[in-house]
Amino acid sequence: MSSLAVTEGHVSAAPADASRPKVIQPAWVRVMHWINAVAMILMIMSGWQIYNASPLFNFRFDHSITLGGWLGGALMWHFAAMWLLMLNGLAYLITGVATGRFRSKLFPITPRGVFADLKAALSFKLAHDDLTVYNSVQRLLYAGIILVGVVVVLSGLSIWKPVQLHWLVTLFGDYPAARYVHFACMSLICAFLIVHVALAILVPKSLRAMIIGR
Repeated sequence: MSSLAVTEGHVSAAPADASRPKVIQPAWVRVMHWINAVAMILMIMSGWQIYNASPLFNFRFDHSITLGGWLGGALMWHFAAMWLLMLNGLAYLITGVATGRFRSKLFPITPRGVFADLKAALSFKLAHDDLTVYNSVQRLLYAGIILVGVVVVLSGLSIWKPVQLHWLVTLFGDYPAARYVHFACMSLICAFLIVHVALAILVPKSLRAMIIGR
């Protein structure tokens, strides 16, 4: 039912949805976002347990933050989460391109815009009034993490099937190089998650939007 508005002595009908909150995150974005979050956390924790079995550097991750209990268990968790991340990530990429969301939300990205917004963020002067518009730093981070996600999957596949996917291993240089690339991508994803969670705490309405959409 439409609401009524009085203007200059006349009664006119106003749209019923005029006072409704703006949809910031559509349902498909919210669902895929949380699936990706769960899949990434499972892959990171199980990946740390796999790393401990054959570390690249002179340290190991504490057992309390790993998943799987041992190498075999970690591999099962890792492969299960891998398929979840790959299928959900592919659906997210296709939907984001098909709906035009990536084009409108993530581009253009300019060095001048990134530096200006980064300076404003460091001085705590970056506005977050309109959550439907991403600033240049957000665009760079979100576009970058999508690229990192693609590389981490490809490097992971080359480590998983180095003989069958020898051409993919060659793309990274060799098998050890693919492992280093995979570890570097994992580190970047962890850094992104830390920044992402910190910003959600600093701007709680952005977290609310990712839960209820408005």
